[in-house]
Amino acid sequence: MRRDFARALPLFARIDCLTAEKDRVLVAIEGGSASGKTTLGELLQNVYGCPVFHMDDFFLRPEQRTEARFAQPGGNVDRERFLEEVLIPLREGRPVDYRRFDCATFTIAPPQRIEAGTLNIVEGAYSMHPDLAPYYDLSVFLPISAEKQRERIRKRNAPAHAKQFFGRWIPLEQRYFDALDVRNRCDLILSADD
Repeated sequence: MRRDFARALPLFARIDCLTAEKDRVLVAIEGGSASGKTTLGELLQNVYGCPVFHMDDFFLRPEQRTEARFAQPGGNVDRERFLEEVLIPLREGRPVDYRRFDCATFTIAPPQRIEAGTLNIVEGAYSMHPDLAPYYDLSVFLPISAEKQRERIRKRNAPAHAKQFFGRWIPLEQRYFDALDVRNRCDLILSADD
């Protein structure tokens, strides 16, 4: 059995129970950069055939990038747009007109219609912000050691981009995790450091 599959067995069990009881289930996968959130989301998509929505598609637009906004724990993601365009439609069983933020042009792409599934996955840091957390039926946190995080980020990014992670994005994530007690508010913790 693949290691990532075996590690996710407790999550599969929880999802199976929820989908047996409910018509629609929303699951949040939370954790720091390089903790395995996207990989776990892809695994769940492959196993369950469900849609996966990425918090990375909801970066702040240029006009939202203010000092005051970045001063808020979890303020560096467009959670208002994510709530209106993704979570509320999913909760109501409506299709999502998914508009990804394009990091190259700093614009929002045209909508792509995605039907709500029985199971719907949201993966990404900031998915468990208090404004978003009430919409989920289940949340999982993926912790990662600083050493493993640095190793993975260096492996998958150019040096200049890795430097941005270490100097800006990871400190913002850590402040959010600490200030809002994110790990302890999640229903399940799955280690990614094996």
